[in-house]
Amino acid sequence: MELKFMNLALKYALEAYEMDEVPVGAVIVKDGIIISYAFNKKECNKSVLEHAELIAIRKAEKKISNWRLDGCDIYITLDPCPMCASAIKQARISNVYSALQNSDIVNTKVINQIFSADKINPKVNFYTNICPIESKNILTSFFKMKR
Repeated sequence: MELKFMNLALKYALEAYEMDEVPVGAVIVKDGIIISYAFNKKECNKSVLEHAELIAIRKAEKKISNWRLDGCDIYITLDPCPMCASAIKQARISNVYSALQNSDIVNTKVINQIFSADKINPKVNFYTNICPIESKNILTSFFKMKR
């Protein structure tokens, strides 16, 4: 795990914040090189599928011309939702580094279940609460502004 990639994901979360999107950023790395990055764009693209993780996965697939992202790591500013966790596993991303654990305990249980090994895909290594203060501050500020 390299903190510089998490700091970049946090930078993209701030870009989302500035665009009035829920501030979540994602960076995908292969062999120490950034191959994609993104932030939430649900509001601006009017699509429930425009989560930072999904956008970053699409960009990474395009960059390497393969949907299999074997050997890649993803750095995200908040634990993924079940939809994104499933996409991460299906893409065969090896490691997930999350800045902040989701406050929803059910989400955490579902994510851990999705990331476990099954008959088709290997286990996804999942690390959370890497930069909790930084990520929580961004999210708290955003939702205070909204309320």
